[in-house]
Amino acid sequence: MTTHHAPSVVYPLGHSRFHGCLLLGLWLTGLLSAALWLYGSRVTGAHLLLATAATTLTGLAALLGWKRSPVGQLVWDGQFWRWEGLGYQAGLIEQKLSVVVDFQRFLLLRLEDPAHAQLWLWAESHAMPERWLDLRRAVYSPQKPAKQISQDSLQPLNSMPGAAVSSHAVPTNIWPKP
Repeated sequence: MTTHHAPSVVYPLGHSRFHGCLLLGLWLTGLLSAALWLYGSRVTGAHLLLATAATTLTGLAALLGWKRSPVGQLVWDGQFWRWEGLGYQAGLIEQKLSVVVDFQRFLLLRLEDPAHAQLWLWAESHAMPERWLDLRRAVYSPQKPAKQISQDSLQPLNSMPGAAVSSHAVPTNIWPKP
């Protein structure tokens, strides 16, 4: 039986309009809820100030979160995923990609490195329509499992024995003579 893999693809990702509209819609829903609550209960003073501050702060937090969303490109080389972004050393670590939400024209993806650090990415079809189907095939294609490194397979960097040194002790060789 032959296994087919998706072709390699490089797809640009940035500030997602869908993500921004989703955050704006949620914020407007909260704003409307707070306004209806304030109008219906006819409260003033501290409650009005608290509702206004909470609504304003959540809107600012959503805007800052959207502005700080990762910008770069997602790369599938046919075997492994990697993220190439500004200020991120590209392509040195194999990463695991998961589809969290699929809206056909929008994907919410989670990229995880071997240290379990996660990067959440929004992919949109309009960013590069000619490669969208390639990206969709790649995110759903089977991945090779990440290589597991055992402690026994690690080789020392040099043959010199190491020793811990502090300012209060005289370093000694702790390794027995062969």
